[in-house]
Amino acid sequence: MNITEMLSKQKKIVMETNSAEETFAIGEKIGRECVPGQVYTLIGDLGVGKTVLTQGVANGLGITEPVNSPTFTIVQIYEEGRIPFYHFDVYRIGDVEEMEEIGYEDYFYGEGLCLIEWANLIEEILPGHYGRITIEKNLEKGFDYRKIVIEAI
Repeated sequence: MNITEMLSKQKKIVMETNSAEETFAIGEKIGRECVPGQVYTLIGDLGVGKTVLTQGVANGLGITEPVNSPTFTIVQIYEEGRIPFYHFDVYRIGDVEEMEEIGYEDYFYGEGLCLIEWANLIEEILPGHYGRITIEKNLEKGFDYRKIVIEAI
């Protein structure tokens, strides 16, 4: 059963990883299974593994170019995969008007996959249905331990 099917039945999936490679593999699974028009928000503290998961998503989509956080550009667009991949990092936006200036609706309601870091800053413009991915550390379980929760919103 793929992630989308699981979310439609149980609304929440909890996974644990103990290495960057395992976190990457979860992202890769998301990339392989996603469909055009899907939107995921990505929530987690700095250094928790958001970029590693995102790189896995890109790999699952068949994107071979380097994928990094688009911190200073708001959105990075990758079109070489099986569907377009729109990677947002809205940490530095001042207000929602900046999203309107870049034409966010074309991405959120387009034919690609949107992954939005720091989406809590733009909640009022998120589409009606999206998936929320939360990554958390727990140092008591080890330096490389991550809890990854995927929820249907």
